[in-house]
Amino acid sequence: MMKISEVAAKTGLSTHTLRFYEKHGLISASQRSASGYRLYSESDRRKAEFIRTARNVGFSLDDIAVLLSIRLDKSSHTCEEVTEITRRKLDEVNARIRELTTMRNTLGTLLDSCCGGPEDATHCSIIDALDASRNSSSGPAEAADIVSPVARR
Repeated sequence: MMKISEVAAKTGLSTHTLRFYEKHGLISASQRSASGYRLYSESDRRKAEFIRTARNVGFSLDDIAVLLSIRLDKSSHTCEEVTEITRRKLDEVNARIRELTTMRNTLGTLLDSCCGGPEDATHCSIIDALDASRNSSSGPAEAADIVSPVARR
């Protein structure tokens, strides 16, 4: 049996993170010592490593909870279940990449539109573009809303 600090050292997770996962029901100490220390088994350590790996590839805590339940009883689940969770995560990542690409392009356009000189910002094209997009839309500005005023210059 290992104390939480030993599990942390072996998994590369902090004790704070292990307690966070415990609070969210992903992991629990197998026992407690007479003095109240959490005691973890080798199986608990492997579960913590599984959680760490799953988090590192982007799975949410809810996804991980499902994956852990499948891991615990593989014969009662299908690969299709795991594939669906993974496919949904990949779709989310791809959508986020598209959003970030649009943001990068918009920021590049904003930078290209500005002289960047030492004069005051009275006529700063970046500030003007951000103001114009806010004024022309009722909701939060999207990257395309910001680029449009800049592109007209």
